[in-house]
Amino acid sequence: MNIRDFLPGKGRTDNNVTPERKMDSSRPAGFGTFGGVFTPCTLTILGVIMFLRFGFVVGNAGLVLTLVILASAKIITTLTTLSLSAISTNTRVKGGGAYFLISRSLGAEFGGAIGIVFFFAQAISVAMYIIGFTEAFVDAFGIDASYFKAVATVINVVVFACVFIGAGWTIKVQYFILAILGASLISFFLGGTLSFDSELLAENWGSHFTVKEDLFTIFALFFPAVTGIMAGANMSGDLKEPSKSIPQGTIWSIIVTGLIYAAMAFVLAGCRTSESLIDNRMIVGDIAVWPILIIAGVFAATLSSALGSMMGAPRILQALAKDRVFPSLMVFASGSGPASEPRRAIIVTFVLSQICILVADLDTIAPLITMAFMITYGTINLATFYESITKNPSYRPSFKYSHWSTSLLGAVGCITVMFLIHWIWATVSILMMSAIYYYIYQKQVVSRWGDLNSGLLFERTRRNLLKLEKYLYHPKNWRPIILVMSGASWTRPRLAIFGHWLTSGHGILSLGQVIQGDVEFRLDRIENQERILQTFIEEQELEAFPNVVAAPYLTQGIEYLIQCNGLGALRPNTIMLGLPNQEEKADAILATLRTVAGLNRSIILSRLDESDDDPWFAPEGTIDVWWRGYQNGELMLLLAHLLRQNSKWGNRTIRLMRIVNDEKGHDEVLRHLNELATSSRINVRARVIVSRNPTETIQKESARSAITFLGLEIPEEGKEREFYFRLEELAGSIPRVLFVNSTGNMKLHA
Repeated sequence: MNIRDFLPGKGRTDNNVTPERKMDSSRPAGFGTFGGVFTPCTLTILGVIMFLRFGFVVGNAGLVLTLVILASAKIITTLTTLSLSAISTNTRVKGGGAYFLISRSLGAEFGGAIGIVFFFAQAISVAMYIIGFTEAFVDAFGIDASYFKAVATVINVVVFACVFIGAGWTIKVQYFILAILGASLISFFLGGTLSFDSELLAENWGSHFTVKEDLFTIFALFFPAVTGIMAGANMSGDLKEPSKSIPQGTIWSIIVTGLIYAAMAFVLAGCRTSESLIDNRMIVGDIAVWPILIIAGVFAATLSSALGSMMGAPRILQALAKDRVFPSLMVFASGSGPASEPRRAIIVTFVLSQICILVADLDTIAPLITMAFMITYGTINLATFYESITKNPSYRPSFKYSHWSTSLLGAVGCITVMFLIHWIWATVSILMMSAIYYYIYQKQVVSRWGDLNSGLLFERTRRNLLKLEKYLYHPKNWRPIILVMSGASWTRPRLAIFGHWLTSGHGILSLGQVIQGDVEFRLDRIENQERILQTFIEEQELEAFPNVVAAPYLTQGIEYLIQCNGLGALRPNTIMLGLPNQEEKADAILATLRTVAGLNRSIILSRLDESDDDPWFAPEGTIDVWWRGYQNGELMLLLAHLLRQNSKWGNRTIRLMRIVNDEKGHDEVLRHLNELATSSRINVRARVIVSRNPTETIQKESARSAITFLGLEIPEEGKEREFYFRLEELAGSIPRVLFVNSTGNMKLHA
């Protein structure tokens, strides 16, 4: 062995390459920042809205409000890009774009919901861009409007064919399209310089909204123009370095296109009247020096945008299918060729876009796409916000210009704008998202990747645990945190289930088991028993945590569990054990009660019938609480109340009972019990019994009870066996008894 073998770049062979890298080496090299992100983003942003609707925007809103609309849209997309960049530089980005990034952060439910919405948005975008192309084509060549849908269909087929061949070929074509777009913009700005009129600029400084338009409808119409920021991310699976290309390419695209739109707004406002801007869809061509270049630019921009969306949508669907979020979509998981082209998903995208071409128009589609993109952007911002505030150690993005405040501002901005544009469609969009989320949640899709749900829960739990340290110890905030010494549980299921009934919805239940022997020789058995105990919890649908320890002696193991179980204020405050059914075992178990009480834990010593076939069977009868004073009585009455909160025990009557020696104190004690029930806000039936033989009376009155609560004193040292016989005598033939010893940490009147 040579030390050089451990030095970077020394002694390396092909055998040292990880399986993951070997797999990647077989894939195409991928596209860089310019070709893979900047170009598709820019071409999508400088698309159909810029050439065919931006004049309409300026004519209605005027220059000032147009710049406000542009700035608002760019702020939202910039904030989203910052969030997008942070997530994309924090994980190894694969195919699926926004879906992949969101699902790996917020989990399968949010990812699946966004994936479906974003896929449909991209598919509909194809139709929007093709309709825009067809409008320009029909106007340019004077084609009869009755052939509109036929022309659009032909173009859709051409776009479909290009993408079906492969993304590599399509992206190379976009370089040529970018050159045409640049030439058309030069033609427009030259023409604008020649015909610029400052008086027209002043006239168009303010808004001239038509009857049906206002600021928010114009914003909704314009916003799809800036949604191209996802065009690069959608190609994440085809990029050479997604974590580098996505931030750089997208941010530069936003800057460049923002400057172009701002400059166009000035030129449009200074060259034509508001009426011309509103009525003439081809106003950009009228201003240009060489109108033919504008027509070419419209064709190039709309076709490139359609190509970008036709490439992006199928990759989202393919990523959804690969993750098995929706089993019915598995048919779209497989790809074709070395680049795994999603050709089946491309066919579906084509069909959806064709349906939209046949039934909708540009002005109808644009606001719908706005809602879909807005909710996608909002969720991306939300994902980054949660990643930041949970302080997950795994969240270490190399992109340093995103902060939780920018992410939160982006999320709030997206939701706010959605409702300002159209509150009905915003509500429908959120309800659709919620319905898809709930569907996935109900299917209990288990993600095979880490998401921030666990991190969010951890951070929330951490903060709450620290708060509980201050507040939970107050008697008013007492809740049952019960450690049930259930053993293997399968042999004593009723004990565990009673613990569940006493804590369900109100406290925390732990099931404890002690394996006798030295821990070093019991490691395998500890792991096995924990697994068995967890299986029992899952099959019985208990809300409980398993705890298994090894100790030389049973009593020592119980003491270990009591001291070590729990965290902070959530340590068990009550220990529940079964009364030994053999007197030989009584000495050790009952002696342990002194240690438990010394550790300031309340005790429930149960004597239950484990012979029932159904451990969940709740017997008929009353819930009897034998009152002997506040020391143990308060906890017994509260436990009886908690037991009755379960549906199986809901119709049982709690009887609050006390024995007195003679009739003289009967009425006073009865009044006291009724006052006690009233002040504690627990519905009981109070009863006072005159008797000089308490044991006989208890056995007679509670012989048919569903469960009986009796007070428990801690046995003196050396008198454990005598105490055991006393408990057996007191319980007698009563079928189910819970002996309770309280530390007094809870108060009924608190």
